[in-house]
Amino acid sequence: MFGKQIRLERIIDRNSGRVVVVPLDHGISMGPIPGLYDMRDTIGKIAEGGATAVLMHKGMVKYGHRNAGKDIGLIVHLSAGTGLGTDPNSKVIVTTVEEALAMGADAVSIHINIGAESEPQMIENAGEIARKCEQWGMPLLAMVYPRGPNIKDSFDVDAIKTCARVAAELGADVAKVSYTGDIDSFREVTRGAQIPVVIAGGPKMDSDLDMLTMVRDSLDAGGKGASIGRNIFQHKDIVGITRAVSDIVLNDASVEDALKHLKA
Repeated sequence: MFGKQIRLERIIDRNSGRVVVVPLDHGISMGPIPGLYDMRDTIGKIAEGGATAVLMHKGMVKYGHRNAGKDIGLIVHLSAGTGLGTDPNSKVIVTTVEEALAMGADAVSIHINIGAESEPQMIENAGEIARKCEQWGMPLLAMVYPRGPNIKDSFDVDAIKTCARVAAELGADVAKVSYTGDIDSFREVTRGAQIPVVIAGGPKMDSDLDMLTMVRDSLDAGGKGASIGRNIFQHKDIVGITRAVSDIVLNDASVEDALKHLKA
């Protein structure tokens, strides 16, 4: 457990107890989309902006983490599934905890879709990964979303708070879930999770103000940070938007003050 605590402090800010993760694992599900062509350049800008960690698949580690610039925490993603398969909600394990350790990872992450037809296999895999993480002192972030044929509203508060609790029940150290849309409903999610909860960024948003307000509101509801991908790595000013998010999460800045990083 001491080893896990040491590694957690490499991805979580020691002073605030919060985290800013930029996931860069979209290449498997979406292909080489803008922002992911030059991994080293993108990660360098994210690190300069003050994020605490980036998240990627094992094959990309050597292309971006880290030969120059500011250091940043590394989370290796263990789950994968393409957008071209018969069931895009199905995720399989493609990397082991031991492989991630050998690559120098500070944490690992998995993806579970509650409500998917392959949910039982994903839950079983998560349980085994959590056991390995305890064995090796490796922090575990679980991305858990309500997705499947019977899911009518993927932002429903009852569904989201179940996702966060599933992450905790399976042994994750941090839960990543979708934001429910308002402070009161998201407070139900953070209160029931028992472990730190961070929000996903979701699809590319039209407004920086809306995205930063979502981050600020999630913190006011008890959240512990953000894990935002496309809204950061596809932004025209990656350094500025990363710094704006980091200022809110790590320094408790207001949205208005954070926006100054983009106007400067």
